[in-house]
Amino acid sequence: MRLVTIEQARQHCRVDGDDDQMLTLYGGAAEDAAQDFLNRRVYEDGDALAAAVLDGTAGCNPIVVNDAIRAAVLLTLGHLYANRENVITGTIVSDMKEGTRSLLWPYRVGLGV
Repeated sequence: MRLVTIEQARQHCRVDGDDDQMLTLYGGAAEDAAQDFLNRRVYEDGDALAAAVLDGTAGCNPIVVNDAIRAAVLLTLGHLYANRENVITGTIVSDMKEGTRSLLWPYRVGLGV
């Protein structure tokens, strides 16, 4: 994970024990999902962005992570951590109105025609 720390992941998911391997897996997946939705690479700081620009791997419209992107990553990570199966039965589910996509939408590029 590059955009959120393991401490942030533990706190968000309210994990007291040693589940860092799963948090890291879900955190990486959440970061990839955010970048896929944004159609751009997200970097943890200006130095990482500058290094990627210099070596030609930054892609089009790179961005440094901000609180909205970090929150969206944590929401996705929390969802993956709490719901470890494809199908959940016997529960009530509802989408958050101000969920992940609402946090990411202002930073999305390349929407197409």
